[in-house]
Amino acid sequence: MSGIRDEGGRRVVRALPKDAEAAAALREWAGLPDALLAVPGLDLSAADLSGADLGGGMLAETVLQDAVLVGTDFYRAHLEGAVLDGADLTGAGLVKAVLDDASLRRTKLDGADLGSAELSDTDARQASLRGAGLHGTALLGTLFQGADLTGASLKETSFGAVVDEHTVVQGLSGSVYGPMTVEGDGRRDEVGGRAMELWLNGRGADVRVIDPDARGITYYAKIGDGYPRSSPRGVVRRRFLDGVSYDEAFTRNLRWEATEYLRLYELGHNEVDHVEITEAEADAFVAAVTAKLGEQP
Repeated sequence: MSGIRDEGGRRVVRALPKDAEAAAALREWAGLPDALLAVPGLDLSAADLSGADLGGGMLAETVLQDAVLVGTDFYRAHLEGAVLDGADLTGAGLVKAVLDDASLRRTKLDGADLGSAELSDTDARQASLRGAGLHGTALLGTLFQGADLTGASLKETSFGAVVDEHTVVQGLSGSVYGPMTVEGDGRRDEVGGRAMELWLNGRGADVRVIDPDARGITYYAKIGDGYPRSSPRGVVRRRFLDGVSYDEAFTRNLRWEATEYLRLYELGHNEVDHVEITEAEADAFVAAVTAKLGEQP
């Protein structure tokens, strides 16, 4: 079916799905420039939404089988339980998207950005994630048997995935939290720490498994317009004790107090960005705030 093109507003529907209800929903969405796409449970199989802005869209349990979604932006989109088997998401943006329980079998995600996305219990068997960005991604119970992770990038990624001898990890690099599960010979074995590094790196990866008891304290500066790293709006830290993380912010009370900022950010519920900083930078911020508030009557 012919599509709808509104390149300026990125409401791009290059090919409509065959399902009449789904096609009507896309036409309506294309005509409402400020509306989010809400098509939960509808059948958008074989639709072409390449380059479209679907940020914040509601696509839970939506069927996107064999859809063409090249370069599509799914920032913070809800795709829980969605079916994207065989879909092409090359170069797609899935930052902070929620794909828990989704099906990504044979899905092409080459070069896609899945930073801070959630893929818990997602079926990504035989999916291709060549060169994909998986920074901070939650891969808990994710099925990667037969998946291709060649050249994918990791950073503090929760890699609690299921892999097997057919999972390709050549060039996979970065840092992860384990353990993962290795499937083979009719059994599943939990593999973490040094054994996890050996399994991955022995197959061409360059991965470091983070020891939660050895991470110490990591500091972050909250940044934004008018608040550069050198003068942030605030500083938070994450420290570990007996393998349990504790998040704290330096407050106007001139002490470190518990905060939910980092966890909310990881869940996609906080728009304030942050960057990792050194302990010296954090100490400088604390000193500056203490001096400033100490001058106030």
